[in-house]
Amino acid sequence: MDGLDISSLLPPSLLLPPRLSAHKYLMVCTLTVAAWDTLVLSPRTWRLYKTQGWPLLKVTYQFLRYLMPIEFAIVAVAFFDSSWSLERCQHFYLFEPIVTAFLMAIASLSLAVRMYAIWDKSKLVMFTLGPLLFLQVVVQAICCAFYQVVPLDVGQGCIAGPKHNWVGIYWLAPTIFYTATLVFAIARSRKSQQVKPMNLWKLFLRDGLNLYGAIWLVNAINILFWLIVTPNGPEDTIKTIITSMTAVLTTTMTLRVILGIRGQLNNGGTYSGMSSSSQPSHSNPVSSAARKGTGASEGPVPAGARHSLSQNIRSNSGGGQTYTIEEMRAKTQRDWAAAEQEEEDGKSGYVLGEDDVVDHDSLNDRRRGEKATPLAEDDRDAISVKGKNPGGIGVKVTIDREFQ
Repeated sequence: MDGLDISSLLPPSLLLPPRLSAHKYLMVCTLTVAAWDTLVLSPRTWRLYKTQGWPLLKVTYQFLRYLMPIEFAIVAVAFFDSSWSLERCQHFYLFEPIVTAFLMAIASLSLAVRMYAIWDKSKLVMFTLGPLLFLQVVVQAICCAFYQVVPLDVGQGCIAGPKHNWVGIYWLAPTIFYTATLVFAIARSRKSQQVKPMNLWKLFLRDGLNLYGAIWLVNAINILFWLIVTPNGPEDTIKTIITSMTAVLTTTMTLRVILGIRGQLNNGGTYSGMSSSSQPSHSNPVSSAARKGTGASEGPVPAGARHSLSQNIRSNSGGGQTYTIEEMRAKTQRDWAAAEQEEEDGKSGYVLGEDDVVDHDSLNDRRRGEKATPLAEDDRDAISVKGKNPGGIGVKVTIDREFQ
């Protein structure tokens, strides 16, 4: 009894090699991350579900959100169930490589759409990430045919492993894609910082560089296990030890990239770092067109205002003179004072220029004792100015309104 080896009395499900034991512990961590992420994101997922429309990113989010926990719940059963026979494993082992390839393809598609949007539909982004995504899908689909059942003892679980070392390109293709994604994300952040300087930490969090960096890092570490670490034998699962964790973290970080988009998800969403001056104004297309055609400048935007109103006045005679809202207020107040004086002298109207007169209705209001405000604070949508010149020379008023 003194020389009896206690380990020989243990079943194979408990007598695990050190690397396989570490693999099972890491699988428990993977399942914990998947379950916790599913629980934490439930309220935000529900709010996203209730939003109107089904843009592409919303569809991909729902696929990733439910496919990931379902896949690894099934994989965990085969991984830990000691009653799984070798025959059953022969029919099941391709489940994880195939579903994981589908999961990674959806995640990569979501990041490609997002990156294409924040780069303002840049052809460079499209012709870089598009072929890399296609390459990823093709390579992973081919590599699924070169997996096999890891020859473990009965009761130690059902695990899929590669037949050859080159099957590591299954993970190399998405790693290259996520490297390009990270480079584009950093370049976009630096470009926005040149337009509007910002603290590096705030920039880091605003643009989600931590999310892109986490996706790249976990895939880079995984590829090191595939290409560098040498297994002790065909039953050693060291190459696939963190593949499940890689797929889970890639999915969870991608979900957070989508949830981090401000506003609608249509066409990949908008970029938070884009300055208001570079965004086209959709609230007043007529004013935008007039600003492009006439070169009229905008007045200063008051701090804290929900929208800004600029009054641009240009003479049709080609002078191109403009006034800010403050200048208009001061000038119009002086004009009204002069108008009162001339009205007392019996004139029919106050002359603004050589040929332009103020509308009589406003002066009639003053005769009735109603004090007319020249430029009210409630942002009038029109200013009535009439001209008498038969040649068409007068004053043109353009109102540009931008909502923030």
